[in-house]
Amino acid sequence: MSSIDTVILDWAGTAVDCGCCAPVGVFVEVFRREGLEVSMAEAREPMGTQKREHIRRMVRAPRLSQAWEQVHGRRATDEDIDRMYANAEPLAVEVLPSFATPIPGVLSAVEQLRAGGLKVGSCTGYSESMLDVLAEAAASHGYVPDVRVAATEVPEGRPAPDMPLEVAARLGVAPGANCVVVGDTPVDVGSGLAAGMWAIGVAATGNLVGRTVDEMEACDPEVLAQEVSRARQALYDAGAHLVIDSLAGLPAAIAAIERGAHLGSHP
Repeated sequence: MSSIDTVILDWAGTAVDCGCCAPVGVFVEVFRREGLEVSMAEAREPMGTQKREHIRRMVRAPRLSQAWEQVHGRRATDEDIDRMYANAEPLAVEVLPSFATPIPGVLSAVEQLRAGGLKVGSCTGYSESMLDVLAEAAASHGYVPDVRVAATEVPEGRPAPDMPLEVAARLGVAPGANCVVVGDTPVDVGSGLAAGMWAIGVAATGNLVGRTVDEMEACDPEVLAQEVSRARQALYDAGAHLVIDSLAGLPAAIAAIERGAHLGSHP
């Protein structure tokens, strides 16, 4: 029998939205409305966390904290963070349907996993209302995980273990070494490890590289290889058991984990 019965997939940068572009644009616009210009790198830094926490981490970062004080004459308050988060919600809901196309290789990988008897869960740093919109649009493209959990549905978002544990509960499986968490950010990996599960990082299609499919195809191969290499290392540094370029490599990665598990390896 297979030692793995459940995979828990992240959404943006892992299953859909190659390059994790939708949330970046939302955060840039939210801060612009507050009088601050933020870089793409600054908007990407806390990716994978629950979106209010993402904003909090951004506005507490040294440069942005200083810039906020220069614009507003004071440090950002919890009320400011709440307002920005409230502004982010409708912006995300508006743009997410345009970023719901499954990344190449995702549908075939999920089909292979299900053919092998695995359950396919999902979780995300998006709020429940954001995920509802994204999931509906993704379903029109053929991507429908068995279960989905948003960060606002659990007490604590990533890197806490709450979301993968909730996914396992909804799927009716015992959490642990039978489950694999898959995501493109260090906090995805951290969440899986905290839940006592295997953790697989996704390097090329995720936030750490930050390129769409078209941008990757147009990129100088050597430059892209360097970017992917840095992303792989960051995910391994976060504790990932394995790192793949995209979900196209997931069935083979799970087979490798199973071989190791049969020889006594464990998360």
